[in-house]
Amino acid sequence: MNPKPTSTGIPGAVASELRPVTALKGVGDALAAKLAKLGVETVQDVLFLLPLRYEDRTQIIPIGSLRAGDRVVVEGEVQLAELVFRKRRQLLVRITDGSGFLTLRFFYFTAQQQAQLTRGVRLRCYGEARRGGLGLEIVHPEYRRADGPDAQRTEDSLTPVYPTTEGVQQGRLRILTALALDDAEQQRVRDWLPSELLRDLQLPSLAEALTYVHRPPPGADLMPLAMGTHPAQRRLAFEELLAHQISLRLLRQQIRTEPAWPLAGNGQLTAPFRQALPFSLTKAQERTFAEASTDIASTSPMLRLVQGDVGSGKTVVAALAALIAIEAGYQVAMMAPTELLAEQHWQNFERWFKPLQIPVALLSGKLTGVARQHTLNAIADGAQVPLVIGTHALFQEGVRFKRLALVIIDEQHRFGVQQRLALREKGMQEGRVPHQLIMTATPIPRTLAMTAYADLDVSVIDELPPGRTPVTTVVLPEARRDAVVARIAAACRQGRQAYWVCPLIEESEELDYQAAEATHAALVVALPALSIGLVHGRLTSKKKEAVMAAFKRGELNLLVATTVIEVGVDVPNASLMVIENSERMGLAQLHQLRGRVGRGAAESTCVLLYRGPLSRLAQERLDVMRSTTDGFKVSERDLELRGPGELLGTRQTGLVQMKVAELIRDADMLPRVQEVAEYLITHHPETLRPLLRRWIGAGERYGQV
Repeated sequence: MNPKPTSTGIPGAVASELRPVTALKGVGDALAAKLAKLGVETVQDVLFLLPLRYEDRTQIIPIGSLRAGDRVVVEGEVQLAELVFRKRRQLLVRITDGSGFLTLRFFYFTAQQQAQLTRGVRLRCYGEARRGGLGLEIVHPEYRRADGPDAQRTEDSLTPVYPTTEGVQQGRLRILTALALDDAEQQRVRDWLPSELLRDLQLPSLAEALTYVHRPPPGADLMPLAMGTHPAQRRLAFEELLAHQISLRLLRQQIRTEPAWPLAGNGQLTAPFRQALPFSLTKAQERTFAEASTDIASTSPMLRLVQGDVGSGKTVVAALAALIAIEAGYQVAMMAPTELLAEQHWQNFERWFKPLQIPVALLSGKLTGVARQHTLNAIADGAQVPLVIGTHALFQEGVRFKRLALVIIDEQHRFGVQQRLALREKGMQEGRVPHQLIMTATPIPRTLAMTAYADLDVSVIDELPPGRTPVTTVVLPEARRDAVVARIAAACRQGRQAYWVCPLIEESEELDYQAAEATHAALVVALPALSIGLVHGRLTSKKKEAVMAAFKRGELNLLVATTVIEVGVDVPNASLMVIENSERMGLAQLHQLRGRVGRGAAESTCVLLYRGPLSRLAQERLDVMRSTTDGFKVSERDLELRGPGELLGTRQTGLVQMKVAELIRDADMLPRVQEVAEYLITHHPETLRPLLRRWIGAGERYGQV
């Protein structure tokens, strides 16, 4: 039975938790405004602003036993305090406890501080000991007088270190969390997980977990706390993962309740399109197309993600789905994250659909004036333009569709859920919403997909078209550059083409990267017999297209480029890829770039040039690239090394904002998270809204409760 709602429409227990942070003693409007920058607006938010790490201030350490690097509490008597001028003005205070001496060094101090730190005063200090010119020292320690009435008192729990913002110091946050914990004991912060579930999961209650993570007792093992594996942290991580799972399931549930146009083609377009293809579809492509065809024939909107490695043929499957919609008399919109990728898709679809007499429109931010208005009019008419390809400009105000029944989204991880929903709203007509087919060339590990795409059905194209030869990857120090240049010359003499990728366009004083323009100039000198092109993001769209088209036609032997060629260009004759400064790129990007070669029958090679010394993380990334060409294996390691936020992109709403959960570390809980999400949605709907508010907040929600 649902709790009786208050006049606010929020159940009483929830209203208690959502009292404004100003309800805490000492919090006025000015401090509340600063706390809002940390996402803290209510008393409950204070409890869920969790520590980043902990410091042990529960015992006083003898100065004589200190070692450089220790972060400790020490206590001693001031022996000497002097003002010195060594490059900059500083105050040196020497203390002793009988076991040894320690220097406290202050660069910033007031006259009042200087007057207080006099010989004979006893101080208790906390900080990191390090080696200095006078022996061990602590720079800018936290300190207080230790000769007052509470001189013997030490901290009775480990000291939490919280994320901070300007104007809100650690001390203030510790006071606020103490007040919120006291408040929680009195008001009893609601545990929205049924007690029988907690017993089954063998997890502590919410109150126990919050008390422990904010105030771990003396002697608590810092290792599991640092690793996030303590049962109290696991309890909070489970609830956070549960909230995200529920949010996506509610979104899926909400969308499924809105009818879509059932799309059943007659084969008049799909049949000749398939016959014209110079290859047969793989079994994985056929399977994925069959799944999508079944989906769009239904009156429930399709929500399908198509995962596939670079070159696996996702776009062909999307084209077939689009043709079914067009056969049925409806419009299709395809959205890409960048102008370049939108243009490349437009070129491919224009080439494929022209023999079928199907006009394809391109709508990007660069289209202006009369040309833009003409395109908008054609889209609004519907019959003139059955397929529209563009960037986020597709869901801007002023774009009107006539009969939009299918939305295709490429590189889903670069769009937020909200952007995807905005395009869906564009197509809502007569109470019906368009089907959604979403593609990504970034294979998402199952662990991540279970949480990131809980609102979607997933199809996997897990085989490459026949004739594709795996790419051999070689890792070389930049000292071997001359040998790599010679290798390019040899490949081009055999009629092959090559890429040379650099991260930056021009030289940078801040980043020690090789720049594309400088590299292009050097290669022109080193390889005078070759025709060498240059393409980067600052070129106009027309110029970029011209250079890439020339490379594709074989008029250029070598293309020097920035990472703009990560997507778009398909040149089967290119068999050699050189990536400069590869140690500074992520695995996903390296894998995408490597996918530009190996598209023909010839053996292909990717050379990863690096500048030493390599960090441990860079070494691991390069080892992964050398050991496998399987995009899913690369993705698994990328997830382990960099985390889900990096892999999905910063716009993947929610995941990058997780406060305590980590998908790799907490992967073992995900099956239970799914079960509990289904259980709560079915049997305890009153728990959903407060759980979402607690972990995701009021700002961005996936679904409505």
